[in-house]
Amino acid sequence: METDPDYYVAGVRAGNRKILAKTITLIESALPAHQELTALVMEGLLPYTGKSVRLGITGVPGVGKSTFIESLGMLLTSRGHRVAILAVDPSSARSGGSILGDKTRMEKLSVEENAFIRPSPTGGTLGGVSRKTRESMLACEAAGYDVIIIETVGVGQSETSVASMVDFFLLLILAGAGDELQGIKRGIVELADAIAVNKADNDNIEKAMVAKKAYENALHLFAPSDTGWTPQVFTCSAIQTAGIEEIWGVVCKYCEAMTESGALGRKRQEQALEWMGQLLEEGLKDWFYQMPRIRHMLPELTNAVVKGTITPTTAVKKMLDAINVN
Repeated sequence: METDPDYYVAGVRAGNRKILAKTITLIESALPAHQELTALVMEGLLPYTGKSVRLGITGVPGVGKSTFIESLGMLLTSRGHRVAILAVDPSSARSGGSILGDKTRMEKLSVEENAFIRPSPTGGTLGGVSRKTRESMLACEAAGYDVIIIETVGVGQSETSVASMVDFFLLLILAGAGDELQGIKRGIVELADAIAVNKADNDNIEKAMVAKKAYENALHLFAPSDTGWTPQVFTCSAIQTAGIEEIWGVVCKYCEAMTESGALGRKRQEQALEWMGQLLEEGLKDWFYQMPRIRHMLPELTNAVVKGTITPTTAVKKMLDAINVN
C-alpha cells in the first residue's frame, strides 16, 4: 500500500475513483500505521470538504432503501450532480465479514460515471454506522461529490448516530402493516426531517395514504424542532420513480433555509464536536485496555466476576484505582 499521504490527497482531489476507493480502504483499516497515515491524508483533504448535501436514509429491512437510493441517484446524476453513496453493510460479529451487496442491488447507478457507491462493513459498530463513515464522507466531498448519501442497515435505537453526521435525515417506512407506528421507535421519528411511505404503487396506494395520514397526525404530538423546521410526510414509489423528485425538492428547500438562517453551519459545528467526543472516548478506552497493569489484572478480575466472588463494581474500582496509583 502507498505510504505517501500526498499520493492520496492529490488523487482524491483529481477525482480519481480508484485512489478514492484506496483512500477509503485506508480509512477503514485498523492497523496503527494506517491510522497514522489516514490522519495525515485527512488533514490534507479537510480544506476541500463541507460543500456537499449530506443525506442520511434509514428504514427497516425490506423497505426498499437501495431501490429508493438508486432512483434518487439516477435523478441527481441526470441533473449534473456527482453522487456518492456510502452504504453501510452489517458485519458478522463472529467472522467480521459482511455482505457488501449494494452494487448488485443498484445495477443502473453503479455504472454511472458521476456516481460512486462504496459498501462499507460496520465492523460491529452498534447501530450499523461504520466508525469511519464520517471520514469516508469527507474524502468523497474532497473528490468533488456534491451529494453524499449514507444508507444505514435498518432502524434501531443507535441509528440515531446517522443523524449526527448528516444535514437531512430521511426515514423510509412501509404501509399496510396495520400498526405502522408500532414498528418504528419514537426516537427515530423525532429525528427525521422527513418521512416517506415507500412502495405507494398498484394496490398499495390507498394503504400508503392511510399511513401518511397516521404519521402526519403523530408528528403533531412531537415538540417543534429548535431550527423551526417542520418534518413532512410523503408517499413515493422507488420502482416507479414516483414522488422522488418531490422529496429531493424538500431536501434542497431544507438545506437552503437552514443555510440562510445559519442553523446548518451550527449543526455541523455541533456534529464535529460530538464526533471529537466520541473519538476521545474510544481512544481512552483503547488506551486503558492496552495499559500493562490493566492487561495483567483483567483476566483475574474477569474470572472473579464470573465466579461471583466479587461484584463488577468492585472489579472496575480495582482497575481504576490501579491507574490512579502514583
